[in-house]
Amino acid sequence: MRIAVTGSIATDHLMTFDGRFAEQLIADQLEQVSLSFLVEELDVRRGGVAANISYGMGRLGLKPLLVGSVGADFAEYRAWLEKHGVDTSGVRTSDRKHTARFVCTTDREQNQIASFYAGAMSEAREIDLAALAAEHSLELALIGANDPQAMLRHSEDCRRTGLPFAADPSQQLALMDGADIRNLIEGAAYLFTNEYEKGLAEQKTGWSDEEILDRVGIRVTTLGAKGVRIDRKGEPPVSVDVAEVSEKVDPTGVGDAFRAGFLAATSWGLSLERAAQVGNCIAVHSLEVNGPTEYELTTAGLLARITASYGKEVADEVEPHLA
Repeated sequence: MRIAVTGSIATDHLMTFDGRFAEQLIADQLEQVSLSFLVEELDVRRGGVAANISYGMGRLGLKPLLVGSVGADFAEYRAWLEKHGVDTSGVRTSDRKHTARFVCTTDREQNQIASFYAGAMSEAREIDLAALAAEHSLELALIGANDPQAMLRHSEDCRRTGLPFAADPSQQLALMDGADIRNLIEGAAYLFTNEYEKGLAEQKTGWSDEEILDRVGIRVTTLGAKGVRIDRKGEPPVSVDVAEVSEKVDPTGVGDAFRAGFLAATSWGLSLERAAQVGNCIAVHSLEVNGPTEYELTTAGLLARITASYGKEVADEVEPHLA
């Protein structure tokens, strides 16, 4: 299955200050703050939901089409993604703005001072997903967290052209109003949320759980340590426990890794239960390392994780699809 993954593409610049911010602030001079911190460490991580998901799918042997907007500073990140099986020909390069960036400094007490620069991401609304679908013979598009107007345009392009799509609004649910959320998810083949986002979507749209199921094909809700629940109209729910994890290191990007595994497995024609099991096993690979795309995947390692978590019969069913 030829899948496009739309959404944010960004880098995180994470710094550590070996001191306390509070010691540098003068209570009666907070109206004129001018401070500089000498940081001890700088960790630059590749990120953005669309890039994270595409990386996972690429490692599983798919050739996802990454769709998003970046700056001229994206060249190194682009080369790295292509090396790992991602088609970046759907990425638009801004001639005015840099790639989106999150810059954060953390002190010794885990207090943080941070900024998010949307940059070129704000121009993603200019991307014509319908044209890309025709050019690349797309069979599914995932609409991930992005510039909200881009998300709405992409979902409308999918409905207009009949391209099946997965709505994955993630953190943008907090910014979008009810009308926009309704427009985003109407007609989606899949709707991805976590448990909190599920309730938020229902609250903001004014639609009940059943009313949302009337409007989407499959609703996938990640439940953290409780696993995953998959709902379809008129069908009993499918519940899948989490995969075994050796060490919990960093939850950043775990949901993106799950989506990569889930969509890869559905593209192979596996059942929804198997798709969730594969997704969970990719997710814990991400959980066990620092950074959303720092995990490695091998066929032997993934099959061992599936066997330990869900049994050899499940691993035997997945194995023929792995490169």
